[in-house]
Amino acid sequence: MVPSPSQSRLARNLSSRPRLSVASLFSGCGGMDLGFEGGFDFLGGSYPETGFEVVWANEINPRACETYRLNLGDRVVEGDVRDAIGSLPGRADVVIGGFPCQDISVNGKMRGVDGERSGLYVYLAEAVERTSPKAFVAENVGGLLLKRNEPSLARVLGDFRSLGYDVGYALYDAADYGVPQTRERVFIVGTRRGLPGFLPPAPPGSPRVTAREAIGDLEGMAEDRGFAHVWSRAGASGEQGGRRLAADRPGYTVRAECHGNIHFHYSLPRRISMREAARLQSFPDGFAFPCGLRETERQIGNAVPPVLAWHVANAVMGSVSGGARRARAPVGDYLNAIA
Repeated sequence: MVPSPSQSRLARNLSSRPRLSVASLFSGCGGMDLGFEGGFDFLGGSYPETGFEVVWANEINPRACETYRLNLGDRVVEGDVRDAIGSLPGRADVVIGGFPCQDISVNGKMRGVDGERSGLYVYLAEAVERTSPKAFVAENVGGLLLKRNEPSLARVLGDFRSLGYDVGYALYDAADYGVPQTRERVFIVGTRRGLPGFLPPAPPGSPRVTAREAIGDLEGMAEDRGFAHVWSRAGASGEQGGRRLAADRPGYTVRAECHGNIHFHYSLPRRISMREAARLQSFPDGFAFPCGLRETERQIGNAVPPVLAWHVANAVMGSVSGGARRARAPVGDYLNAIA
């Protein structure tokens, strides 16, 4: 059921019981933060509260902050991380962030963490040093595992380990976790030495969600700006710009530089709408995007899928709460570098 376009804030079931605190950097419009808190529904499935609460967030893009505040509240500090980090709380149970990938992505400059954008991961490390969390989570593109990025990966892991954390990394395909999109991302997770080690969440084992299952109910819906069901009129272009979704498989990776690149619908003579792209990223329908089409494209494409983040959050909770929620991952399914 499509919610009313007048719905301006995401309706969630969050209890008032104490939760573990989370500080979030490079928060974007809030996909990772929503997943870490839980308490939302998506495509008929329920994703309960995880036991975490984001108490501080930071994002430099004013329009992404607007979306964040509308859906998740006023805890986001708008501005450059170099300026905002001074307002971090003194303590946090967990630090999270998807640090910029432009210098690591195969579509980017491939300068690794020596690049101006991806080098900002050092502020995640600084946040860990300042708040002494029980655990941290750093997300980036799968390209971080390419051979040419080995020095960058080694430096990131080494910097976090030097702070007193057992650190590992895993490559995830979001489609394995109920996200209707094939999207490979690396999650680097560290737990404070002396706590149980982190075990990556095992995929739930259910069939992958296809594009038709995710967005088929929107095929006959007219454009609706309030529901973000609007689409680009850009003609076919090179690479992803001419690609059409396949109805019987998950959507292809939604990219941030979407203008002229976002996929065409599998059966309709148009590109997919922003609401359809949000569905492929596992945003619930109640998550509102108050910005224009281009900015909404950017926010959705940059986001961590909330459903994938929810699975990671529950696994992190298993480590920091003594193992009550830890689930064993299939042997050999993950690339880990635990030290």
